[in-house]
Amino acid sequence: MVDVLCVGHAAYDITMAVSRHVGADEKIQADAMQLAGGGPAANAAVAVARLGGCSAFCGYLGHDAFGDAHMAEFDAEGVDTLLIVRGTHATPVSAILAKPDGARAVVNYKGDTPWLEPQAVDPSKVSPKVILLDGHEPLLSVPLVEWARGRGIPTVLDAGSVHRGTKELALRVDYLVASARFARDWYGSDDMDAALRQLSEQAAHVVITQGADGLLWAEDGQTGALPAFDVTVVDSTGAGDAFHGAFALGMARGMARDELLRFASAAGAIACTRLGARAGMPGTAEVAALLQGG
Repeated sequence: MVDVLCVGHAAYDITMAVSRHVGADEKIQADAMQLAGGGPAANAAVAVARLGGCSAFCGYLGHDAFGDAHMAEFDAEGVDTLLIVRGTHATPVSAILAKPDGARAVVNYKGDTPWLEPQAVDPSKVSPKVILLDGHEPLLSVPLVEWARGRGIPTVLDAGSVHRGTKELALRVDYLVASARFARDWYGSDDMDAALRQLSEQAAHVVITQGADGLLWAEDGQTGALPAFDVTVVDSTGAGDAFHGAFALGMARGMARDELLRFASAAGAIACTRLGARAGMPGTAEVAALLQGG
């Protein structure tokens, strides 16, 4: 049995720290570079493992150098890889530019790598307590949510942006944990309070993460807010992945709402303090220290 099954996108990240945006036909020097596995669900699986939980990842990796490197990282982190599908299509790759203020630009290459089919894996092989989905495997994710519902297994959606997968899953999962970008595009307005009200009319449990502006939540007719932890931001890449991984693990551990949101917020904040998404996934001691100090 695993605490959290993370379903969705795995990529290999090439992250460079740059002083500013690159102009047209311009070359600049990077101040630092990091190579590591990435992808929302894949990073969340690592976050769960580093926080002392048992995690599994379900998604696609190619039989290529990037896929081999990513598998080696999963093995080193203790992430269960039983439900990873490997094939001849390329492993997705992301090029990430991280600016001094923590903002980032991401270019992802997936080529002709197809989505996994609805019956590609058997989730009963890992017996998850919670399933976290990022929407990037829509054909597989919808039947997984139905499978989980029939067994009383809570499901969480990492809704980073509005696309086919998140649109199909947003109103099917038990917990909709959305970025401000998703809420803005879904609702068509920058009014996050109004977006929260609308989403809460459609989903039972809603969280909207807003980066440095903290988060908003709605549950059982109640609403609230939680400020962000004060940290020095180096690179925001992966902060949401750390938040979602910690959120799902906290659910598996039976945390009450306030404790759960603080736990996930602390994990997301720490992820902002280091270059690269995978390197930013925090450990148990780091999160505990931030929670005690904040």
